[in-house]
Amino acid sequence: MAAKTFDMIVIGAGPGGYVAAIRGAQLGLNVAIIEREHMGGICLNWGCIPTKALLRSSEVFHMMNHAKDFGLSADNISFDLDAVVKRSRGVAKQLNSGIGHLMKKNKVTTFMGEASLPAKGKVSVKTDKGTEELVSKHIVVATGARARELPGLEADGKRVWTYKHALQPPHMPKKLLVIGSGAIGIEFASFYNTLGAETTVVEVMDRILPVEDAEIASFAKKSFQKQGMKIMEKAMVKQLDRSASKVTAHIEMGGKETKQDFDTVISAVGIVGNVEGLGLESLGVKIDRSHVVTDAYCRTAVDGLYAIGDIAGAPWLAHKASHEGVMIAELIAGQKPHPVKPESIAGCTYCHPQVASVGYTEAKAKDAGFEIKVGRFPFIGNGKAIALGEPEGMVKTIFDAKTGELLGAHMIGAEVTEMIQGYVVGRTLETTEVELMETVFPHPTLSEMMHESVLDAFDRAIHI
Repeated sequence: MAAKTFDMIVIGAGPGGYVAAIRGAQLGLNVAIIEREHMGGICLNWGCIPTKALLRSSEVFHMMNHAKDFGLSADNISFDLDAVVKRSRGVAKQLNSGIGHLMKKNKVTTFMGEASLPAKGKVSVKTDKGTEELVSKHIVVATGARARELPGLEADGKRVWTYKHALQPPHMPKKLLVIGSGAIGIEFASFYNTLGAETTVVEVMDRILPVEDAEIASFAKKSFQKQGMKIMEKAMVKQLDRSASKVTAHIEMGGKETKQDFDTVISAVGIVGNVEGLGLESLGVKIDRSHVVTDAYCRTAVDGLYAIGDIAGAPWLAHKASHEGVMIAELIAGQKPHPVKPESIAGCTYCHPQVASVGYTEAKAKDAGFEIKVGRFPFIGNGKAIALGEPEGMVKTIFDAKTGELLGAHMIGAEVTEMIQGYVVGRTLETTEVELMETVFPHPTLSEMMHESVLDAFDRAIHI
């Protein structure tokens, strides 16, 4: 059977791959996409989307338990974990079928199967019906990543879980250990803690949420502890002893090892790129610690072969993958797109309270040699936050003292994941403090705190 030829072949239909395929089709390219499991990838089926659905349920549950604070009454408040999970899976399913529709609408040829690269410009796909041979001058690898498993701490789906098990839990944890306090670990810790699990978080670094600004991480820690979470920093889980009803964790902290019993453990210790089985090394692609090495335009060392999203390294964020997908498609179609700048990509964590940031942390800005001005504004000084019953939080902005460039913004509190985009746009437009100060923010909104934080950096804050 003759090989099918395409202008562009995309391997992986997650938020990087499917977006690359759509943009390529919009630009008139004949595109094929290959997916071995779920259209929409991990993000849509087992990551960003279903976790937000779960977290929304726990947020509503939290509000119901605080009905009295709002002059309302709600009695006998409880939850049905199976129903919460069912809603989450329904949300993922609805979006998953939407991706298939988008592929059809944009006339992208879809292959469900396992792809490999037998030679430069060639893709072999194992499907239910046999093997398809495809040819293209431009191949985009968007195969994503999976949970990192540490020796001795591997998941078994019963007592020790990865994020996948935590999304479809076999039981409600009573005493939960979360290993790792990045976005995934903290979101699950927040979800189960709100539903009543006695939750301990162990983080090997010197603080939780290690990629966030230290001041924000410290605020988050106090908030979580107030909610009853136990936080162990500079700590390491050395081994897990498993039995049918419990897991005994050996936790080393400050040179001392203690044994603690839990009925559930969630491992969230990072991710590993899905680089195996593709034949990348034999083509001459450089791989560094399970990630494909690329240039600023996501080009690998092999001509015509690109890598985008999680497989191409940090930051491991769906929105980064999507933008890289657009950039690659435009590059292949002969346009001149700008490279995606990692420092202009916002990170969002949907715990309670939410955390969002973009650009340099205060420490990184100083390390980079900037003379800085820092502004802060607390939620307690904002009318809308108080009216919402959400007075805990802060907005922090970091400016270059010499030029007024917005170097970074960091927030913790209600709805900050929606607000951060204001600063992201500001950075993209290369805004200085002057434009931000002259911008009229509507009242009463949480966004006014963004304005006040800028003013505070230049000793002009009004409401503190």
